[in-house]
Amino acid sequence: MFLPLNEQMDIIRAGAAEIFPEDEIARKIERSVKTKKPLTIKLGCDPSRPDLHVGHAVVLRKLRQFQDLGHEAVLIVGDFTGMIGDPTGKSKTRPPLTIEETRINGKSYFEQAAKILSLDRLKMTYNSDWLGEMSFHDVVTLTGKFTVAQMLEREDFDKRYRNGEPIGIHEFLYPLAQAVDSVAVKSDVELGGTDQKFNLIVGREIQRAYNAEPQCIVLMPILEGTDGIEKMSKSLGNYIGLSDSPKDMFGKVMSIPDTLTARYFLYAANASPAEAAQMEENLKNGSLHPRTAKVEAAKKVVALYYDEAAANAAFEEFERVFVKKDLPDEIPAIDIALPETSAVADVLTAAGLASSKGEARRLIEGGGVRIDGEKVLDARQTVTLDKPKVFKVGKLKFARISIK
Repeated sequence: MFLPLNEQMDIIRAGAAEIFPEDEIARKIERSVKTKKPLTIKLGCDPSRPDLHVGHAVVLRKLRQFQDLGHEAVLIVGDFTGMIGDPTGKSKTRPPLTIEETRINGKSYFEQAAKILSLDRLKMTYNSDWLGEMSFHDVVTLTGKFTVAQMLEREDFDKRYRNGEPIGIHEFLYPLAQAVDSVAVKSDVELGGTDQKFNLIVGREIQRAYNAEPQCIVLMPILEGTDGIEKMSKSLGNYIGLSDSPKDMFGKVMSIPDTLTARYFLYAANASPAEAAQMEENLKNGSLHPRTAKVEAAKKVVALYYDEAAANAAFEEFERVFVKKDLPDEIPAIDIALPETSAVADVLTAAGLASSKGEARRLIEGGGVRIDGEKVLDARQTVTLDKPKVFKVGKLKFARISIK
């Protein structure tokens, strides 16, 4: 039923940033092999936003590996903890969500996670099922098992405290509530990004406090966004969504800095560590052109969520539009309610190609706007829409705009 210990550990180690403590997880797996009883592998999900991206997929794919090894996956959507808001890495208190908002986002999370996880060995649940049932006495008992000094060991809390920035008492409850999740599902192993290390360690401590065997921790790297600087985030616009079209997925991978190609090949395209290491070596010695490597990574990403045919079609479309400078086959038509002659910035904003006039001006000044193939050079430039005209914004956005 299960692979031998050493083979399982090789798979678990692959791509992981840290396994803590490794000797404990080895003992758990060895016991699992002997008893033929699968481990319970927990992943908690923050439903602050409804859309998943390939950064989320890094840890979801590790969860899928545990499933493929015969273990049971528990995907917990934190609808109750979402009302607190995960303070990880935040310099100020996050605005809370309502239970209705977290449930809506959580449903989307389940649907998208199913693109990666096997439904055969998967339990999906909400932590309001147990956290919502706790009495105030239960909460007081829980908080008595952890100290303020321990909580301030967390870097972001410590920094805010030293800078005199407010920390809500409810924020201290977030890692404790997440730890109760581990007690509730009897977690053997919890997965998370490297930024979640503190929360997951609290889970170990609270399990001990409730006389349960502490979970082990597998931390996965945080994937940089397409800008190559910030963590991948929908709010920063540097993400590749799991629900993006093949064309958009391909184009976004092609937009990443060359220095990230091998890393995306490993974590976004799910290549093996050996394949990624070989790509990196070939890029360094000059035997592999950066663009060729990026095409390989982009195709592999698209094929993961669609298929080989979609990946090849996305590549051909990219070549035609961005290399041969042709227009895409399908360009959305947008009618706007503006005077026939209007500022380009106003047109972009009205058509939804820019979120504000300020962003529109920045796009123009950065050389990222073309009208019928001609670059717009002045943020104050006007355009006469006496007939429909094709606007191109950045590398991926096209629209045929006309006046209503």
